[in-house]
Amino acid sequence: MASIGILFLFFIVIRAQSEEKTFVKVECKTGNAGQYGQQSVLDCVVKTAEEVKDPKILAVAWKKKGSEDPLLVFHKGETKGQPGYRFAESSWNDRNMNISLLITNTMMVNSGDYTCLVMTDCGDDITETSLRVTAKYNKPTISSIPEKITQREDVILLCSSVGGYPEGQLRWFDEHNKDWTASSKMEAELTNDGLFKLSSKLSLLKNSIFSKYTCVVFNSSGSKEDEVTLEIPDTATSKGQGEVKGSDQTSKIVAPLVVIGSLIVGLLLALLIYRRRSQRHHREVPTFESNAEQGGHVEMYKEHEDGTALSLPLSGDCSCHMDITTY
Repeated sequence: MASIGILFLFFIVIRAQSEEKTFVKVECKTGNAGQYGQQSVLDCVVKTAEEVKDPKILAVAWKKKGSEDPLLVFHKGETKGQPGYRFAESSWNDRNMNISLLITNTMMVNSGDYTCLVMTDCGDDITETSLRVTAKYNKPTISSIPEKITQREDVILLCSSVGGYPEGQLRWFDEHNKDWTASSKMEAELTNDGLFKLSSKLSLLKNSIFSKYTCVVFNSSGSKEDEVTLEIPDTATSKGQGEVKGSDQTSKIVAPLVVIGSLIVGLLLALLIYRRRSQRHHREVPTFESNAEQGGHVEMYKEHEDGTALSLPLSGDCSCHMDITTY
């Protein structure tokens, strides 16, 4: 590998001093996109002038800027490379002008600028390209403080998503798709593997909690990547309202019972009053009347405490007598 580094330096010096016509040119895609954890390809091909017939590649070297050792080298008929790097075409040989570099497992450290050097039997060239690595965020997760949600106390919803790059965003939506992101607070933490961990906290006030909240993760381009929904049980979200509804239902049941009970009590009171009046009417009534001029008499019954009645003649023509009548 050290010899290839010297070869790079020597080649650059020679190129700087050379003013001859170039018969070979390496053309690479200016920018390449790679996905974290997937394979990435840096596209490069060798182009030759029309007068060049059946060119043969003598040496190829791929090097990442900032790194001392080349990643992949073909020299003197042998191919050597660091683990995870090889030619994109598995059957590549010195007659194949496609010298694209394949990264088998793309990591964040692979993001950056690359240099490709090519030497042929008809000329040499060196060019640069770049790789931009992105990572898709994992499906978010939601938790709450407290774990059991009710309408009687404030609640904090926590959402997090990891494994993404570049920095994305977490947004909150309720059951009516209203955006509550402005009421939340998000933090982005860069982890050891070069990826971001996103965390968002949404505070909810008691008696104003919806039955569903969705946390959505967006990438740096603003595209939606994944989401998770927290459904709050009806018994939790409507506990306060349920108590009111339960009270209303109870009132609907009790009210008719109260009315019926009042009617029954009223009827019983009316019956009791009627009965007392009837008893009073029977206890104090005149038995008969006769005209005093005809020698008649009137007898009145007066009730005693022991339930007996005393008959008193009211006419002077009649002899006094007392009848004791027991009811």
